[in-house]
Amino acid sequence: MAQLMDGKAISEAVRKRIRQEIEALQEEQGITPGLAVVLVGEDSASEVYVKNKEKACEEVGISFELFRLSASITQQELEETICSLNEREDIDGILLQLPLPGKLDSDRVVSLIRPDKDVDAFHPENIGHIMRGDFFFLPCTPAGIMQMLRESGINPTGKRCVMVGRSDIVGKPMAMLLLHADATVTICHSKTENLAQICREADILVSAVGKAGFITSDMVCPGAVVIDVGMNRNAEGKLCGDVDFESVEPIASYITPVPGGVGPMTVAMLLQNTLVAAKRHGGITV
Repeated sequence: MAQLMDGKAISEAVRKRIRQEIEALQEEQGITPGLAVVLVGEDSASEVYVKNKEKACEEVGISFELFRLSASITQQELEETICSLNEREDIDGILLQLPLPGKLDSDRVVSLIRPDKDVDAFHPENIGHIMRGDFFFLPCTPAGIMQMLRESGINPTGKRCVMVGRSDIVGKPMAMLLLHADATVTICHSKTENLAQICREADILVSAVGKAGFITSDMVCPGAVVIDVGMNRNAEGKLCGDVDFESVEPIASYITPVPGGVGPMTVAMLLQNTLVAAKRHGGITV
């Protein structure tokens, strides 16, 4: 029977520490971290995510400002919004809520965010730092997973890790962080042959493919650590992950639930990145 990796509990501990640091920062330096979120259109899922981020910021003392823009906004107008936020000294972090509607070029917009305000760590310069291992910011979901592993006493060093999914947001940076932690990493994707066999070789298996119940018990080695990044709906409309939890949980050593696993950690790491940005802008060594 696997031990649950309680992302909600771990994230609460992280938030408490961040709140204490911000209180000290305000008292000693007069600095209040500021986060700007740019939301384009009326995507219901994005609305929920943004609301969660706003609530989390309020809890820890981060100033939150939402820029709600019409789906009909032009590329130039959106870029001008980003550039104006780059110049504001009271904004330490800028987050562009993805996906963007219509034909808006998200890559171009992200590349305009100042790297020192890019709290999602999606800017090409920050991606390069992640590759090198000399980063200030990490993408929030991979960073949250690494924090969960640390808090659970799981050391990736020397372990065989399999990352299922190769997205720029989760798969690729997750693989790099595991590699920086001295794991042996395999990245699998839709063209991978013998996927189940490769997954069965993993000491740590991470899935981020967006398919409900994709990882089944025959793909998991007994005693493996299973990290489920998926956020899906099954045939009954119930929220679930990529992992068939009922069949995998009895054979894994650790497993993340959905919901309550990786999701809360993603938000916690956004708060952490915003705090780091505020410290750097205040001339405080991080």
